Amino acid sequence: MVERTLTVQVARIARQTPEILSFELAHPMGRRLPGYRAGAHIDVHMPGGFTRQYSLARDAGAEDGASSYLIGVKREPASRGGSHSMHMRVREGDLLPVSTPRNTFPIREEARHHILLAGGIGMTPLLAMAQALTRAGADFQLYLFVRSEEHLAFADALRDPAIASHLRVHFDDGDASRKINLRQLLAARKPGTHLYVCGPAGFMQAVRHAAAHWPDDAVHTEYFAAPADAAGGTGKPFVLQLRRRGITVPVAGDQTAVDALHAFGIDVPVSCEQGLCGTCVVDADGEDAEHRDFCLTRGERVKKVALCCSRAKGDALAIDL
Repeated sequence: MVERTLTVQVARIARQTPEILSFELAHPMGRRLPGYRAGAHIDVHMPGGFTRQYSLARDAGAEDGASSYLIGVKREPASRGGSHSMHMRVREGDLLPVSTPRNTFPIREEARHHILLAGGIGMTPLLAMAQALTRAGADFQLYLFVRSEEHLAFADALRDPAIASHLRVHFDDGDASRKINLRQLLAARKPGTHLYVCGPAGFMQAVRHAAAHWPDDAVHTEYFAAPADAAGGTGKPFVLQLRRRGITVPVAGDQTAVDALHAFGIDVPVSCEQGLCGTCVVDADGEDAEHRDFCLTRGERVKKVALCCSRAKGDALAIDL
């Protein structure tokens, strides 16, 4: 259950837009870093004691690891400190602890066609997906929704002819005749098409509304933060049944399952604490759970649960710990 932590060096910082910096992270000794598949993210532990999750913005392109990790960080006006720390306190040459890559937003191998929809900085995992799909010769389209051309991050990567031929960009301040209509775009779904979406809350809501008629298992999302109306991790009391240990752990109404386990002396890795990153996901009798996460598919929820936010439907929930 203990997650591996890497020490990486900030090899390069580049200004992408007025609000977004990219950070290239490499092994301090020039070695290769653990590999990953497009859609993965890492936890970055930054000055000030903050930890944030950032999607990897470049396809690793190899099975034997990655030469570096590339992330994009948008400085948010309402930042709780994470983006401010990355923008103001991190410099080239600095060493940062990061997690090994995790992927709760993978490309679906069963898909015959892929539609990638990104709002703003939500383009980072989808850019890596587009590169991976290009390398595989897959059928896909990448749609980016951006405020203006000035706010288009990773423009150099998007100019790659192999990507550009699959790309369409919607600028909020652009020519109305060239804007993308989500309802029209998603009105009809070709068989075998899967949809991947990442962006701010309003964008995510608009896409989910436009794709409400799509099958749940064909729509895959990556959230920046839990939606404002998310239920959170508290509610009525229940008991966790730990199958491996043969014990039970009570969870109070004002506790999350993770908090209860930690109080009991059982270490469970946790990161975002919003059901976004998948760090605390364990095998479980998922059909007995009230799922409140945003990282598991409907099919995965049958056999898994995110402990940071989900609870039992009834009086007990059995988990594989």
